Amino acid sequence: MQKDIGSRIEELRRCIHYHDRKYYIEANPEITDFEYDQLVKELQRLEKEHPEFVTPDSPTQRVGGEPLTEFASVEHKLQMLSIDNVYSEEELKEFYQRLKRMLGNREINFVAELKIDGVAVNLIYEKGLFRLGATRGDGYRGDDITTNLKTIKQIPLRLEPPGEKFTTLEARGEVYMLNKDFQALNEEREEKGEPQFANPRNAAAGSLKLLDPRLVAKRRLRFQAHSIGYFEGPSISSQLECLETFKELGLPVSPHYRFCKSLNEVKQYIDEWCTRKHEIEYMADGIVVKVSSFDQWKILGATSKAPRWVVAYKYPPEQAVSRIKNIVLQVGKTGVITPVAHLEPVHLAGTTVSRATLHNFEEMARKDIRLHDYVMVQKAGEIIPQVVKVIKEKRTGNEKVFTLPKACPECGGEVGREGEEGEEVYLRCYNPVCPAQVKRRVRYFASRDAMDIDGMGTAIIEQLVDKGLIKDYGDIYYLKFEDLVNLERMGEKSAQNLLNGIEASKNRDLSRLIAALGIHHVGTHAAEVLAEHFGSLDRLMQASQEELEEVYEVGPVMARSIVRFFSDPRTREIIKKLKAAGVNTYSLAEKRPLKELKLSGKTFVVTGIFGKYSRHEIESLIKNLGGRISSGVSKQTDFVVVGESPGSKLEKARQLGVKTINEKEFEKLIA
Repeated sequence: MQKDIGSRIEELRRCIHYHDRKYYIEANPEITDFEYDQLVKELQRLEKEHPEFVTPDSPTQRVGGEPLTEFASVEHKLQMLSIDNVYSEEELKEFYQRLKRMLGNREINFVAELKIDGVAVNLIYEKGLFRLGATRGDGYRGDDITTNLKTIKQIPLRLEPPGEKFTTLEARGEVYMLNKDFQALNEEREEKGEPQFANPRNAAAGSLKLLDPRLVAKRRLRFQAHSIGYFEGPSISSQLECLETFKELGLPVSPHYRFCKSLNEVKQYIDEWCTRKHEIEYMADGIVVKVSSFDQWKILGATSKAPRWVVAYKYPPEQAVSRIKNIVLQVGKTGVITPVAHLEPVHLAGTTVSRATLHNFEEMARKDIRLHDYVMVQKAGEIIPQVVKVIKEKRTGNEKVFTLPKACPECGGEVGREGEEGEEVYLRCYNPVCPAQVKRRVRYFASRDAMDIDGMGTAIIEQLVDKGLIKDYGDIYYLKFEDLVNLERMGEKSAQNLLNGIEASKNRDLSRLIAALGIHHVGTHAAEVLAEHFGSLDRLMQASQEELEEVYEVGPVMARSIVRFFSDPRTREIIKKLKAAGVNTYSLAEKRPLKELKLSGKTFVVTGIFGKYSRHEIESLIKNLGGRISSGVSKQTDFVVVGESPGSKLEKARQLGVKTINEKEFEKLIA
């Protein structure tokens, strides 16, 4: 029986691995998403029932079960150098002449590849198994981001069979994000009131720095291998052979690389992709030109910063001159008011551009952008049109300075900047029922991290708001069966299920309700802190700024935002609706016996590896007993719970005189 189960688990892994390659690397799926999900679910069930069969290369091990507290440092076996850039044919020719001087009469062949604007990483495989992944860091040492890299399905956890012949193999490449996924991520961040990423590279870098791999998995990151580092195993003698070997092993490489026998062929490749780069789905800001022969690499060597056998030909950003016809104020879903320039249409980076963001009013003032100005426009990261500078020599005297709005252009409500001087550059509408913000606020209120209303998806919310059935999230609790049953894609059963979901949400904990209200600067963690401290929504609403600032982890900016939110009469009307509908406004933790809250008010940092408990289990115990968890050691920390290999946090605790306890001492503390 055990043998049969083990065989089935192996069969499922091979099958999933095969379909991962067909979908993520070859872009040629053979089964539906549903069929794929069924395979994964069966494997998850069998491994849960038979944990003795779980292996590190199983597809179920891609996303870690608990967040990391910090990244360990990793030393690279071979230094990860950067690449010198060239910006013209003349500089490319100079690079070629240097090669000729150093290599004499030897024939020089090249491999030209698209330069992905991503994050450099190093993957280490041992006998075909993915063991470790790291960032480039300073070239000598990087951060261990293995857990985060395992969430990227293009990175195989086990190489195809020839990979077992390599005792060690370092595959180097770029983690990046497709343009469409980048735009979706920024839209999602706007929904949550979070700052947007400037370009796909920043988004990929920010994602890899997240300590929770479950969040990384949602970012839809991609990977392409482009070069080899240290390796022990079969001989590889050239860059061309390296890329062909990677393909054989199941590592994704660019499908667009080209073997070039001369500098002229390299130039042709560069010229070709200068016009074709808009065809690809990700950011490519140039062409990497590498000498192919590894023997020639050894002769050419490297400077202290970069190898001599490679350069990156960088394309200049495409720019165009246009004239600002109008400046329109756009109210975002979080209330941020953004000035947008309406331009005379101009062709730029493969599309016709007639609008460009001006970011914020401080940026407008810094660049002295005026109505009717002639401006230089380019696409930030080749995606988002933006005004680079004003062409002041074209001014006629008819240009007009744009004045800051004194009211929201959408609803006429109060506007202002929250935060210390210079801290908040965005102008924001404070009206909680501003029409421009209603859909976003309702979506967030019903989301999984907030009130978790089952069945209330984006399409339903769009219809409810558009039909005037809800004007704020308080109206959710007054929807009737007849309101819902006639909506698109909503039958009787779906309507009743949604009503059941709305009813169930009334019993959520206070922390979820506080988070759902959408108070600027208050996220899910801050909501938990506030719920624990005040115990009821009424007490929180009555708190002064001074009282709020006394709460652990609440600063002056958040305190001001909370006071402003609850002092608005429209907010108070919505909360009256929620109370009248029977929505819980008390902390469920208030009902726990006091003896369970023996760690109340104490702040803990947990670091290292433990024997009896996992780090996550210790943190859960602390929270259940009223304690707080912090990610960093400070003078406000009461205890640092220390396991094996604790890292820098133990040293920081010693420096600050913070009390440290081991696992046994922690058990005594909570006994």
